[in-house]
Amino acid sequence: MHAVVPMTVDQLTRRKLLQHSGAAAISATGVTAAWSQSTAGSMDAAKIVVGSPAGTILDAFARRIADAISPGYARNVIVENRVGASGQIATAFVKNATSDGSTILLTPMPMMALFPHTYKRLPYDPVEDFTPVSLGATSTLALGVGPMVPASVKTVAEFVSWCKANPAQSSFGSPAAGSTPHFAGIILGKAAGFDFVHVAFRGTAPAITDMMGGQIAAVVSPVGDFLPHLDGGRARLLAVASPKRSRFAPSVPTFIELGYKDVVTSDWFAFFVPSKTPAPQRQKLNTVLKAALNAPEVTKAMELRGLETVWSTSAALGDRLKADIVHWGSVVKGLGFTAES
Repeated sequence: MHAVVPMTVDQLTRRKLLQHSGAAAISATGVTAAWSQSTAGSMDAAKIVVGSPAGTILDAFARRIADAISPGYARNVIVENRVGASGQIATAFVKNATSDGSTILLTPMPMMALFPHTYKRLPYDPVEDFTPVSLGATSTLALGVGPMVPASVKTVAEFVSWCKANPAQSSFGSPAAGSTPHFAGIILGKAAGFDFVHVAFRGTAPAITDMMGGQIAAVVSPVGDFLPHLDGGRARLLAVASPKRSRFAPSVPTFIELGYKDVVTSDWFAFFVPSKTPAPQRQKLNTVLKAALNAPEVTKAMELRGLETVWSTSAALGDRLKADIVHWGSVVKGLGFTAES
């Protein structure tokens, strides 16, 4: 029988250190293996380029997506804000970027389908210079009124009557001249037979601020921009310009329901890459975007801003873009609008 010799404190400490070191090594090896597996085939860095400044809804959406597709698409995905010329600077930058999938354009619809009809010269061709990847989100336009309009005015018909009786106050704001809200308001005025004077703002926030302050009667803008202001009573919605009622304002009728069949439009955000980006890389991006756009944390965050996330195939986005180019060409021609007018 062998005697058991007690270990000294130093020996016990040394053994524990060795055990912990071995466990740490195994743990680190497992993490490294998992990292390598999750990022297999991923590029080192990618960027999502937007033409809006930080803090805007487009910027917030881009940052959510950047977080969601990293590291599956690239180990590091950032958002780059290239602001100016109504989004043309950002769009042209992506057109001229390396066609390896590392530079992604997230853009609202007007830059791709509307601007070709309102600007005589664009620094890009939306069809020739880009390949569609996926839709990202859709938003619904709405007509909102503020304190300048009497509280007794509760419907579009009553608002039209009020505008005709008060032509000096018959005006509406939009985020910009040549935007889809601008055109929706002008189409409403023509359909209802009154002069609905457009006032262009630099974005939606100042337009709604002036409306709630009584400086302007109405604003046409995405429904999500109105949502934070409806409970106070200084902003109220009269109609939405979508084919069906908005899930974010289900009690508000559509213009179609009210007899204005031409006042129907919607904005979308979508992802594009330079035209010569290899098909396998485009498909990989489409796949990771599908997962990101269906992730609960992304959809819920965007719903708070009045956006519905939507994934699509590249072909479906391409078809929608071509259809919208035709549609807006007809609208712009009918209104006789140019960006210089």
